[in-house]
Amino acid sequence: MTLSPPTLHGVGGLVVITGGEGGLGRSLHAAFSAAGHEVLSPGRRELDVTDPEAVRDFFRSHQPELLVCNAGITRDAPLARLDEAAWDEVLAVNLRGAARCAAAASRSMVRARRGHIVFISSYSALHPPAGQAAYAAAKAGLIGLGKSLARELGPAGVRANVILPGFLETRMTATLSAERREQVRRDHVLGDFNTPDAVSSFLVHLHRHLPHTSGQVFQLDSRIG
Repeated sequence: MTLSPPTLHGVGGLVVITGGEGGLGRSLHAAFSAAGHEVLSPGRRELDVTDPEAVRDFFRSHQPELLVCNAGITRDAPLARLDEAAWDEVLAVNLRGAARCAAAASRSMVRARRGHIVFISSYSALHPPAGQAAYAAAKAGLIGLGKSLARELGPAGVRANVILPGFLETRMTATLSAERREQVRRDHVLGDFNTPDAVSSFLVHLHRHLPHTSGQVFQLDSRIG
Protein backbone atom coordinates (compact mmCIF):
# COMPACT_ATOMS: atom_id res chain seq x y z
CA MET A 1 0.00 0.00 0.00
CA THR A 2 1.31 3.44 -0.92
CA LEU A 3 0.83 6.14 1.66
CA SER A 4 -0.07 9.61 0.44
CA PRO A 5 2.06 12.51 1.69
CA PRO A 6 0.79 14.40 4.74
CA THR A 7 -1.71 17.16 4.12
CA LEU A 8 -0.21 20.64 4.18
CA HIS A 9 -2.91 22.92 5.50
CA GLY A 10 -2.63 26.64 4.98
CA VAL A 11 0.87 26.83 3.53
CA GLY A 12 2.04 30.42 3.57
CA GLY A 13 -0.97 31.96 5.33
CA LEU A 14 -0.63 34.75 7.87
CA VAL A 15 0.24 33.67 11.43
CA VAL A 16 -0.30 36.10 14.32
CA ILE A 17 1.36 35.36 17.66
CA THR A 18 0.39 37.55 20.61
CA GLY A 19 2.98 38.09 23.31
CA GLY A 20 5.62 37.90 20.63
CA GLU A 21 8.42 39.44 22.68
CA GLY A 22 8.81 36.41 24.96
CA GLY A 23 11.03 33.39 24.45
CA LEU A 24 8.26 31.16 23.15
CA GLY A 25 6.88 33.91 20.94
CA ARG A 26 10.27 34.47 19.29
CA SER A 27 10.73 30.73 18.73
CA LEU A 28 7.26 30.40 17.20
CA HIS A 29 7.98 33.32 14.89
CA ALA A 30 11.18 31.67 13.66
CA ALA A 31 9.56 28.26 13.17
CA PHE A 32 6.59 29.50 11.17
CA SER A 33 8.75 31.84 9.12
CA ALA A 34 11.02 28.90 8.24
CA ALA A 35 7.92 26.94 7.21
CA GLY A 36 7.02 29.61 4.67
CA HIS A 37 4.41 31.63 6.55
CA GLU A 38 4.07 35.36 6.87
CA VAL A 39 4.34 35.95 10.62
CA LEU A 40 3.45 38.85 12.89
CA SER A 41 4.42 38.54 16.56
CA PRO A 42 3.47 41.85 18.16
CA GLY A 43 4.51 42.70 21.68
CA ARG A 44 2.36 44.74 24.03
CA ARG A 45 3.30 48.06 22.42
CA GLU A 46 2.09 46.83 19.03
CA LEU A 47 -0.94 44.91 20.33
CA ASP A 48 -2.19 45.42 23.86
CA VAL A 49 -4.61 42.53 24.27
CA THR A 50 -6.29 44.31 27.20
CA ASP A 51 -7.32 47.23 24.97
CA PRO A 52 -10.54 46.41 23.05
CA GLU A 53 -10.02 49.20 20.49
CA ALA A 54 -6.40 48.17 19.80
CA VAL A 55 -7.45 44.55 19.26
CA ARG A 56 -10.35 45.54 17.01
CA ASP A 57 -8.13 47.78 14.87
CA PHE A 58 -5.35 45.21 14.63
CA PHE A 59 -7.58 42.41 13.36
CA ARG A 60 -9.37 44.71 10.94
CA SER A 61 -5.99 45.20 9.25
CA HIS A 62 -4.64 41.67 9.73
CA GLN A 63 -6.67 38.55 9.00
CA PRO A 64 -4.69 35.52 10.18
CA GLU A 65 -5.05 31.95 9.10
CA LEU A 66 -3.59 30.99 12.49
CA LEU A 67 -3.86 32.95 15.73
CA VAL A 68 -1.64 31.85 18.61
CA CYS A 69 -2.82 33.42 21.88
CA ASN A 70 0.48 33.49 23.72
CA ALA A 71 0.39 36.76 25.71
CA GLY A 72 0.66 36.09 29.43
CA ILE A 73 1.83 37.46 32.75
CA THR A 74 2.17 36.17 36.31
CA ARG A 75 1.51 37.95 39.61
CA ASP A 76 2.08 35.10 42.03
CA ALA A 77 1.13 35.48 45.69
CA PRO A 78 -1.03 33.68 48.25
CA LEU A 79 -4.64 34.47 47.49
CA ALA A 80 -5.19 36.26 50.81
CA ARG A 81 -2.35 38.66 49.93
CA LEU A 82 -3.11 39.07 46.23
CA ASP A 83 -4.76 42.44 45.72
CA GLU A 84 -7.69 42.73 43.36
CA ALA A 85 -5.78 44.86 40.85
CA ALA A 86 -3.17 42.13 40.39
CA TRP A 87 -5.88 39.44 40.08
CA ASP A 88 -7.71 41.52 37.49
CA GLU A 89 -4.51 42.19 35.52
CA VAL A 90 -3.64 38.49 35.27
CA LEU A 91 -7.11 37.54 34.05
CA ALA A 92 -7.27 40.54 31.73
CA VAL A 93 -4.09 39.52 29.89
CA ASN A 94 -4.14 35.73 30.07
CA LEU A 95 -7.84 34.99 29.64
CA ARG A 96 -9.91 37.98 28.61
CA GLY A 97 -7.22 39.21 26.23
CA ALA A 98 -7.04 35.80 24.55
CA ALA A 99 -10.83 35.66 24.22
CA ARG A 100 -10.88 39.19 22.81
CA CYS A 101 -8.27 38.36 20.17
CA ALA A 102 -9.98 35.08 19.28
CA ALA A 103 -13.32 36.82 18.84
CA ALA A 104 -11.81 39.49 16.59
CA ALA A 105 -9.71 37.09 14.49
CA SER A 106 -12.47 34.52 14.12
CA ARG A 107 -14.68 36.88 12.13
CA SER A 108 -12.49 36.71 9.03
CA MET A 109 -11.86 32.99 9.61
CA VAL A 110 -15.58 32.26 9.59
CA ARG A 111 -16.03 34.26 6.40
CA ALA A 112 -13.19 32.32 4.78
CA ARG A 113 -14.49 29.04 6.27
CA ARG A 114 -10.99 28.13 7.42
CA GLY A 115 -8.70 29.09 10.25
CA HIS A 116 -7.09 27.92 13.45
CA ILE A 117 -6.86 29.39 16.95
CA VAL A 118 -4.37 28.00 19.46
CA PHE A 119 -4.37 28.98 23.12
CA ILE A 120 -1.13 28.66 25.08
CA SER A 121 -2.24 27.42 28.49
CA SER A 122 -0.07 25.93 31.24
CA TYR A 123 0.53 22.81 33.31
CA SER A 124 -0.53 25.06 36.20
CA ALA A 125 -4.06 25.03 34.80
CA LEU A 126 -4.34 21.40 35.91
CA HIS A 127 -1.73 21.11 38.66
CA PRO A 128 -1.05 24.57 40.08
CA PRO A 129 1.50 25.20 42.81
CA ALA A 130 0.57 27.13 45.94
CA GLY A 131 0.49 30.87 45.44
CA GLN A 132 -0.52 30.83 41.77
CA ALA A 133 -4.30 31.08 42.03
CA ALA A 134 -4.81 33.91 39.54
CA TYR A 135 -2.51 32.50 36.87
CA ALA A 136 -3.90 28.97 37.29
CA ALA A 137 -7.48 30.20 37.09
CA ALA A 138 -6.76 32.18 33.92
CA LYS A 139 -4.91 29.34 32.23
CA ALA A 140 -7.61 26.84 33.20
CA GLY A 141 -10.12 29.20 31.65
CA LEU A 142 -8.27 28.91 28.34
CA ILE A 143 -8.96 25.18 28.27
CA GLY A 144 -12.68 25.77 28.59
CA LEU A 145 -12.50 28.60 26.07
CA GLY A 146 -10.68 26.46 23.52
CA LYS A 147 -13.09 23.55 23.81
CA SER A 148 -16.11 25.83 23.58
CA LEU A 149 -14.78 27.62 20.50
CA ALA A 150 -14.01 24.30 18.82
CA ARG A 151 -17.72 23.47 19.00
CA GLU A 152 -18.85 26.98 18.15
CA LEU A 153 -16.58 27.50 15.14
CA GLY A 154 -16.23 23.94 13.88
CA PRO A 155 -19.24 24.12 11.55
CA ALA A 156 -17.49 27.02 9.77
CA GLY A 157 -14.31 24.98 9.31
CA VAL A 158 -12.38 26.84 12.03
CA ARG A 159 -10.31 24.87 14.52
CA ALA A 160 -9.40 25.64 18.14
CA ASN A 161 -6.81 23.79 20.22
CA VAL A 162 -4.98 24.27 23.50
CA ILE A 163 -1.30 23.64 24.23
CA LEU A 164 0.32 23.18 27.63
CA PRO A 165 4.00 23.68 26.73
CA GLY A 166 5.43 22.62 30.07
CA PHE A 167 8.16 24.37 32.02
CA LEU A 168 10.29 26.40 29.61
CA GLU A 169 13.50 28.21 30.41
CA THR A 170 12.37 31.67 29.35
CA ARG A 171 12.35 35.18 30.77
CA MET A 172 9.12 34.39 32.64
CA THR A 173 10.75 31.53 34.60
CA ALA A 174 14.20 33.09 34.97
CA THR A 175 13.39 34.56 38.39
CA LEU A 176 12.75 31.18 40.00
CA SER A 177 15.32 29.99 42.51
CA ALA A 178 17.70 27.18 41.63
CA GLU A 179 16.06 25.06 44.32
CA ARG A 180 12.61 25.54 42.79
CA ARG A 181 13.89 24.80 39.30
CA GLU A 182 15.41 21.52 40.44
CA GLN A 183 12.21 20.61 42.25
CA VAL A 184 10.26 21.11 39.03
CA ARG A 185 12.88 19.17 37.06
CA ARG A 186 12.47 16.17 39.37
CA ASP A 187 8.76 16.09 38.51
CA HIS A 188 9.63 15.34 34.88
CA VAL A 189 9.97 11.61 34.26
CA LEU A 190 12.58 12.32 31.56
CA GLY A 191 14.53 14.50 33.96
CA ASP A 192 14.61 17.56 31.73
CA PHE A 193 12.51 20.51 30.62
CA ASN A 194 10.78 21.07 27.34
CA THR A 195 12.18 23.77 25.03
CA PRO A 196 10.58 26.62 23.06
CA ASP A 197 11.95 25.14 19.82
CA ALA A 198 10.30 21.76 20.48
CA VAL A 199 6.99 23.43 21.28
CA SER A 200 7.23 25.49 18.11
CA SER A 201 7.92 22.41 15.99
CA PHE A 202 4.86 20.70 17.46
CA LEU A 203 2.65 23.69 16.76
CA VAL A 204 3.82 23.92 13.15
CA HIS A 205 3.02 20.22 12.74
CA LEU A 206 -0.39 20.60 14.40
CA HIS A 207 -1.34 23.48 12.16
CA ARG A 208 -0.03 22.18 8.85
CA HIS A 209 -0.35 18.40 9.07
CA LEU A 210 -3.35 17.75 11.35
CA PRO A 211 -6.17 19.70 9.68
CA HIS A 212 -8.88 17.49 11.24
CA THR A 213 -7.76 18.05 14.84
CA SER A 214 -9.77 20.48 16.96
CA GLY A 215 -10.98 20.82 20.54
CA GLN A 216 -7.90 19.07 21.93
CA VAL A 217 -5.56 19.83 24.83
CA PHE A 218 -1.92 18.83 24.34
CA GLN A 219 0.47 18.58 27.28
CA LEU A 220 3.99 18.61 25.87
CA ASP A 221 6.35 17.92 28.77
CA SER A 222 7.01 14.70 30.69
CA ARG A 223 5.15 15.38 33.94
CA ILE A 224 2.51 12.81 34.84
CA GLY A 225 -0.55 13.37 36.97
